[in-house]
Amino acid sequence: MKYVWIVLLVAGLGAGGYYVWRYQAGAGTPTGQIRRPTTATVIQTNISFAVNAAGEIVPAEQVSVRPEINGRIELLPVDIGDFVKKGDLLFKLDDRELQQQRASNLTAVERARLELEKAERDLRRAEQLLTDRLISQELYDDTRTAYELAKNSLARAERELAVVEERLTKTEVRAPFDCTVLTRPVSVGQAVSGSGGVSGGTEVLTIADLSSLIINAHVNQADVPRLYVNQKVEVTVEAVPGLVVTGIVERIAPQATIRNNIKGFATRILLRNVDTRIRPGMTANIRIPVASASNVTAVPLPAVFTERNPETGHFERFVYIRRADGSVEKRNVKVGVSDFFYAEIQEGLSAGEVVMLEMPQEERERRARLLAGQAQQGQAGGSGFRGGGPGGPSGPGGRPPGGGPRPGGGPGGGPRQSG
Repeated sequence: MKYVWIVLLVAGLGAGGYYVWRYQAGAGTPTGQIRRPTTATVIQTNISFAVNAAGEIVPAEQVSVRPEINGRIELLPVDIGDFVKKGDLLFKLDDRELQQQRASNLTAVERARLELEKAERDLRRAEQLLTDRLISQELYDDTRTAYELAKNSLARAERELAVVEERLTKTEVRAPFDCTVLTRPVSVGQAVSGSGGVSGGTEVLTIADLSSLIINAHVNQADVPRLYVNQKVEVTVEAVPGLVVTGIVERIAPQATIRNNIKGFATRILLRNVDTRIRPGMTANIRIPVASASNVTAVPLPAVFTERNPETGHFERFVYIRRADGSVEKRNVKVGVSDFFYAEIQEGLSAGEVVMLEMPQEERERRARLLAGQAQQGQAGGSGFRGGGPGGPSGPGGRPPGGGPRPGGGPGGGPRQSG
């Protein structure tokens, strides 16, 4: 009996909660749907528009270290994550065979030098004998030829020695700059091939300067005209919450490429004051400020409408103002900076006035009748429409149906624009 009462109590509480929820959900409209506002008040606010992009963090200087000659790894004193100063040893190849070859070349050079000295003595003696007419000219010429051949033999032996000594210098590979070891795919004792081969050589290490990092971003073609070299940007790293660093736009590609079916331009951003928590391969979000305005008169974007003036052929922006007596006034405005929510009104409105977020019913009916008449005459016509995003005529997001510009003024549209 006790368990029956518990079940009934739980069921009663559940049913009561359900009816309360249904009552609250249905409050305000018969169908339970929340009506969106149709008017808004002109306010004073701050507006900031920025271009957002994402990219991967990579080292500005990264080198794949490969030997120039074939050999076997004898010393490999570094490992992944080690910091190496410029000039320190990265790895050394076994040079015993080259050392033996060098010793043989040294012997060959010494032998060639002795032969040259003997040939030089013979030549001087032959010159004296020729002067005294004790030998023939032919014998003198043979002696001189032997001297020249001895000179050539010494030069050849010295060149061979220089080649071996040059190869010996290539058995030691040192750091070209202060760097950190990123990868080490080989171990001591492993045979490696030189970079002069068909395969390009065996990669022994990958090193990079982690004190200088860059971000390779792909910026939409609609946003690239707002970028310029040496522009400061804000960078946040997904792997390090709360971290914000400053970057500098270092390079913008001159030609567009397509990535993920989006046409854009490769942009290289240099990070300054790199935090030690930032590592290559992390994803970075970039915010590039384009335009801003402080304490300006603004209205929500849906309140601004645009249509072409048939007399001038230019597009005009306007709003519908709701007066206190309920009447509606159409008023032209000058739009400045805009973001994804608000548009700056430089002329035509003052704070506290009420604007409509939808076209008045009478205006909609008039335009519907006009379109219907044009359709009967076989003509295609357009009319004013409401904007939906920042950027104005050239803002991101393209043009709305009808071919006209979007309202909102576009970032940087007024005198308060900032780079």
